[in-house]
Amino acid sequence: MVTQAAAIATSVYLHRGLAHRALRLHPLADWGFRFVLWFTTGQNRREWVAVHRLWNVYYYVREARNPDTLTRWAKDIRDDVWDRAPFNRGTLGGAFGIAAAMLVLGPGWGLLLALTHFILYVFVLAPSINGLGHWWGRRKFGNNSATNLRVLASLTGGESLHNNHHAHPSSPKFSMGRFEFDPSWMVIRALVHLRLARLVGDQVQVAS
Repeated sequence: MVTQAAAIATSVYLHRGLAHRALRLHPLADWGFRFVLWFTTGQNRREWVAVHRLWNVYYYVREARNPDTLTRWAKDIRDDVWDRAPFNRGTLGGAFGIAAAMLVLGPGWGLLLALTHFILYVFVLAPSINGLGHWWGRRKFGNNSATNLRVLASLTGGESLHNNHHAHPSSPKFSMGRFEFDPSWMVIRALVHLRLARLVGDQVQVAS
């Protein structure tokens, strides 16, 4: 559940919402996603977006804190009072997340949950999208080298429908064929229904 929440928040908010501007979120939804990411990953939204727009996640550690990189690639995302305290303090968010897990499940199980989540999020989900997603799978669109791994879509928030996304990067919906499942799109539809989000991306691709 924790890893799924982090994956969907990453996909809906950081990737589709901020990096590609495919949707605009109501301030309440924006804050909610920022809290989930702070609590489960400790990620800084400007750093994530800037490095994603560089198109090379392998340089994340080196470039994420480079002021020139942030200025060039994330100039449309400004720090606000919530970024300055507490969302830019990723270590604090991670510590709160681990403490909450230990409080609810006990020290041993809480630490095991935190470690499992870290391994899944960093070493399983991300490589499956950016590694496997350019090596093995289906190519619905021939204009890019990415692939669709439908079997992993439900675990990655729809991000493993990588070929579809590269073909239509401004689309808020990644599922574009039969038997393709995009859980983040379900969340987006619910937010739109509740008037907590507005679609601004490639509207041709969002028909259900």
